[in-house]
Amino acid sequence: MPFPTKEQVLEFIRSSPVPVGKREIARAFHLRGQDRIPLKALLKELEQQGAVDRGHARRLAAPGSLPEVAVIQVIGPDADGDIWARPIDFPEDDAEPQIVIIEDKKLDRPLAAGDRVLARLERTDADVYEARPIRRLQSRAERVVGVFEKGPHGGGRLIPSSKRVKTEFTVEAKDVNGARPDEIVVAEVEPARRLGMPKARIVERVGRVGEAKSVSIISIAEHHIPFQFPPAALEQAEQATAATLGSRTDLRQVPLVTIDGEDARDFDDAVWAAADDHPDNPGGWRIMVAIADVAWYVRPDDPLDRSARDRGNSVYFPDRVVPMLPEELSNGWCSLRPHEDRPVMAVEMTLDAQGRKLRHRFMRGLMRSAARLTYEQAQAAMDGQPNDLTGPLLDPVIKPLYGAFRSLLKAREARGTLELDLPERRVFIDDQGRIERIEARQRLDSHRLIEEFMIAANVAAAESLEKKRWPCMYRVHDQPDATRVEALREFLETLDFSLAKGQVLRPKHFTRLLQQARETPYAEMISTLVLRSQAQAVYAPENLGHFGLALQRYAHFTSPIRRYADLLVHRALIGAFDLGEGALDKSDAAAFAETGVHISGTERRAAAAERDAIDRYVAAFLADKVDAEFEGRISGVARFGLFINLRGSGADGIIPISTLPQDFYDHDERYHALVGRRSGRRFQLGQSVTVRLVSADPLTGGITLEMLAAVPLGNEATGTDRERPPRGQRQGPRGRPPSVPRKGGGPGKASARGTEKAGKPKNRGKKRRR
Repeated sequence: MPFPTKEQVLEFIRSSPVPVGKREIARAFHLRGQDRIPLKALLKELEQQGAVDRGHARRLAAPGSLPEVAVIQVIGPDADGDIWARPIDFPEDDAEPQIVIIEDKKLDRPLAAGDRVLARLERTDADVYEARPIRRLQSRAERVVGVFEKGPHGGGRLIPSSKRVKTEFTVEAKDVNGARPDEIVVAEVEPARRLGMPKARIVERVGRVGEAKSVSIISIAEHHIPFQFPPAALEQAEQATAATLGSRTDLRQVPLVTIDGEDARDFDDAVWAAADDHPDNPGGWRIMVAIADVAWYVRPDDPLDRSARDRGNSVYFPDRVVPMLPEELSNGWCSLRPHEDRPVMAVEMTLDAQGRKLRHRFMRGLMRSAARLTYEQAQAAMDGQPNDLTGPLLDPVIKPLYGAFRSLLKAREARGTLELDLPERRVFIDDQGRIERIEARQRLDSHRLIEEFMIAANVAAAESLEKKRWPCMYRVHDQPDATRVEALREFLETLDFSLAKGQVLRPKHFTRLLQQARETPYAEMISTLVLRSQAQAVYAPENLGHFGLALQRYAHFTSPIRRYADLLVHRALIGAFDLGEGALDKSDAAAFAETGVHISGTERRAAAAERDAIDRYVAAFLADKVDAEFEGRISGVARFGLFINLRGSGADGIIPISTLPQDFYDHDERYHALVGRRSGRRFQLGQSVTVRLVSADPLTGGITLEMLAAVPLGNEATGTDRERPPRGQRQGPRGRPPSVPRKGGGPGKASARGTEKAGKPKNRGKKRRR
């Protein structure tokens, strides 16, 4: 038998239901001893190309595959009584595989939502696994947030607020805990038999549906975000007083100003710039970034510190903020209010005309803000429309800031950063908690100015701590995943775009690609795919650099009011430069790795809660517009349907595959498309579409749509007429996609007739935080 080709070996590995070793591959292709060496070289080449992953015992599997044995958590039964589960610690940005538990006879009692088990997994489809439990692991009761509906005999039912929870729950009269109809509650799921609706016990009542702040309350409860401060932390905050000058550097004569959003209440950073008059630095600048001295008020392991570490960061909703620190500090002593003395950690930097930093020095100072400006005010003044506040500041303060900003931009362009243009939504809420309007958030030069000043200060902090050999909590953005990059490169080739190959990828290569695509119909699609190819930024004590910003070292220093990582960096700087009380003890560095994992997790938790709240607000905004038509774009393709992003509102909805025009659709993963077998009709990532709103559920944030027309990719610029397919079957009011198929459905196959099942989509479109 001839030696197999690379494609044959790859297909064998990818089609295997479990990871395989070299021995199984050799046996499958009848290879003898003399063939083992070239087989070993071929497998190594596949691994280096990112075509396969090597896991436990050096066994090989398709990229992103689950191991043969893994820990899974039970989600609960579906309407058919099948028990579903999810993998533990699966990468957040990846599409989460679906797991159905096909037998649990080895266990001492039936499985219930929240249970964790060690299970043997066997893949039955591209993203579907069957699990056979090995043993139950210790786990706490799973909590579910939802709305309580009263029943006829004192009990009732719980309707979950999460799109991920596939079933409702029965609440017996003894477990109601005083909950009233239409009240938002937190409940613990009880162990249940395989058949019948699972049971839950209400443990907390958090608000009522329809109240002004019910949307954010649901997100807070659902994501377990701490929102009540311990009494000891509140007492400590209330006892805080003004800091004195003492040994601090007096910065009260420096005209530092804050520039923030119109609705900002905490002002934790101030900036200043002036032309450098030194003859050796023509065209250069001196700039200063002053940051609220939170470390003066929050000392290591005191009540405020323990509470801040637990929260990790502030969480921002359209109608409220859940702060990391009590308001007495976040909006009081640590807020750089105009014309009030405030303690700060400041860094003064000298830049050359090209924006390169020549030197810097850190100090602990006392400042007095000259003005509180908004982004719009600063930009309007620079554009020739100053007002009474900005007019006197234009020449001495604002113009020098923009001059230094232009130099910093030159340095940014020279580094070659990753420039992703990601639109953001701004939701305006009235006093009754209803959406007034949704607007695209403006991106002004004043925003970029502050961003560049903060980046420069963050770099200076990381460099100083590294030079002083003090612990540093780095902001790490690793290289993109090789498998995702290779998949992106293959797809781009089908559009006649290219991504550098055979060399180390730099951020500038991605930016060049985005610039080439900017004026084409593929611009949004390519931008989305580039974003998804990137690693997620995290906090860690080991420096891996920041890929997106093209920086060798980077740390967060500029927002200690709302990020615990920044507070740790402040403490380290105080210790490194011997700047007084509140310094980090070097022995605390032993806990940095664990702390980095924790605060990276709280950051992801905050982002998910903010995103879910926005989704619910937008669903409420669209709820009275059912049957209306909208323009949008396909933002994601999965085997169970299409994700659509609506223009204007930015809402994200799903078109279940069962509602697409009558055909059988194959999921073409390489081309990010659903392709009809009979008609050849394609629905591809990036296509412009016209859709009808089928349902919008304010409780879950779920939006279900129906396809009306689609423009084939490449025809948008030429004005080609939209293809209007016949309407398919409509979906139910909850907008549930079909479930995942059991064993037997071929890989990547999906039916427009709704005879197969698919899992829930993950949230998409998250903006990376730098």
